[in-house]
Amino acid sequence: MIHPTAIIDPSAAIAADVEIGPYSIIGPDVEIGAGTWIGPHVVITKLTTIGRGNKIYQFASVGEDCQDKKYAGEATRLVIGDNNVIREGCSIHRGTVQDEGITRIGNNNLIMTTVHIAHDVVIGDNTIIASDASIAGHVKVGDWAIIGGASAIHQFCHIGAHSMCGGSSYISKDIPAFVMVSGNPAESHSINAEGLKRRGFTAEAVSLLRRSYKTVFRKGLRLDTAITELEAGDVSEELAIFIKSLKGSGRGIIR
Repeated sequence: MIHPTAIIDPSAAIAADVEIGPYSIIGPDVEIGAGTWIGPHVVITKLTTIGRGNKIYQFASVGEDCQDKKYAGEATRLVIGDNNVIREGCSIHRGTVQDEGITRIGNNNLIMTTVHIAHDVVIGDNTIIASDASIAGHVKVGDWAIIGGASAIHQFCHIGAHSMCGGSSYISKDIPAFVMVSGNPAESHSINAEGLKRRGFTAEAVSLLRRSYKTVFRKGLRLDTAITELEAGDVSEELAIFIKSLKGSGRGIIR
């Protein structure tokens, strides 16, 4: 299961059925869960925990020191959940003590070729991050979000659950939950209606989110005024998620 040319640090804890390909390097204090497949020429540097059933393809660099100039060698971590696919050439860095000290990736994510995930990023579950996307430090990505290829996400941005960012976009503010954006700089366009339908959202839920989107993005209201108007009506579970993402924005939302 482990190719003879692979180099495994003695302190690494690797489940019995993990496969590790030729010339891969597993560093100190790395944990790899059952059913995970590590391809050839992968480097998992140190202080990284990887869950069950993941697939990591060739030339990925996982758990490397971050590129923050304040980083001074602290023992920060990278934690990856279960059933993620990390394709060729990705780079994923550990956290910094200026944040929680941990970069986190959840479950069932597809991270396509040459994606960069910087220090202290938190990615939820079931996301798709397309090739060549760059996610700067401290960014938070919600469940089911889609980030288009060659997009750049500014540090500290929040990408809301079920949102979608078109390819080659520059994101410098927050994307609220359920919203589609694209462009350089990015602009909002609509609710991610097709994505929601594919995931089983009811027609009524999608319709309510469409009306709520128009309240925030088309009426010309101040954001606090728009939120007050949304809260004055019946607040469904989906609308509550939308409102929470609006209230939680620290950088302002893309409009």
